[in-house]
Amino acid sequence: MRCAVTLLHPHVISQPHINAERKSVQSEKRYCKEESAEPSSEMIDFVNKLNTTWTAGQNFHNEDSSFVKGLCGTILKGPKLPEVAHDVEAIKLPDSFDPREQWPNCPTLKQIRDQGNCGSCWAFGAAEAISDRICIQSGGKISLEISAEDLLTCCDECGMGCFGGFPSAAWEFWTNKGLVTGGLFDSKVGCRPYTLAPCEHHVNGSRPPCQGEVETPKCVTQCINGYSLSYPKDKHFGQRSYSIPSQQEQIMTELYKNGPVEAAFSVYADFLLYKNGVYQHVTGDMLGGHAVKILGWGEENGTPYWLVANSWNSDWGDKGFFKIKRGNDECGIESEMVAGAPLS
Repeated sequence: MRCAVTLLHPHVISQPHINAERKSVQSEKRYCKEESAEPSSEMIDFVNKLNTTWTAGQNFHNEDSSFVKGLCGTILKGPKLPEVAHDVEAIKLPDSFDPREQWPNCPTLKQIRDQGNCGSCWAFGAAEAISDRICIQSGGKISLEISAEDLLTCCDECGMGCFGGFPSAAWEFWTNKGLVTGGLFDSKVGCRPYTLAPCEHHVNGSRPPCQGEVETPKCVTQCINGYSLSYPKDKHFGQRSYSIPSQQEQIMTELYKNGPVEAAFSVYADFLLYKNGVYQHVTGDMLGGHAVKILGWGEENGTPYWLVANSWNSDWGDKGFFKIKRGNDECGIESEMVAGAPLS
């Protein structure tokens, strides 16, 4: 369950730059192997005794430190895509919003994917939000799963594959090159399903344990046997991609009108322990960057939150979802949001 997110503008990313970043990430991961420690039971007790807005618990095997190592060596707060702003005065927003209720005929809104032991969160956040937006724009008539595999393996300009990528470049790749469909590992759904097996990062789970690093799979430009369309015919394109202004009313309006977005934020050691409630950072070192899908918003016991889907399978957190404090740019999550419009 590694995730390395690099946020730089795709137009300024050259192959030598990517190679240099790969060496930097690998070097820092060696450092992390020596210096990082798993979140401890003492940290769980510390968080819970604070009586803060969320509950901590053990999500990971104590002996599994690969996730923590993989979070190191990322770059955040690079240049963004052009911003698209809304007239927030033109629409009255509700106090809470859950797109799973607003668009019940779009099943991908309820889905939690599993990126496995690969730092592909940047690809998953994009593929998940794009899938939702295609369905929402169609009024629920088109329901499909955009392939995280296609994005992870075929977008050279997106970064370093399983060693980290650029959310803004992922959305631009969708608009410029298109993405095929593809479901979960071994699902036989779509043109290019995910080829990396789920692995167990959690204390109680049925999957095989995550072990070591995985290389990024090769780009394959043909659909699996038995799929009805050819790879070129299965491509879905975006009309445009853009950044979202960091004001919460702008973000809420974007979610309310167009559906989920992708966000990147700084992960701290205590986040790994999240079980339920509204997360806000209280203790632990900064580990790296992570990309997720923001769905909606609400308020819990007086604390405003964003509703978020993670990609660490449904055993993590609150059945794979989590809530994070809204309105104060918690862990930078309101500063690094990207989205796009499907091509009609």
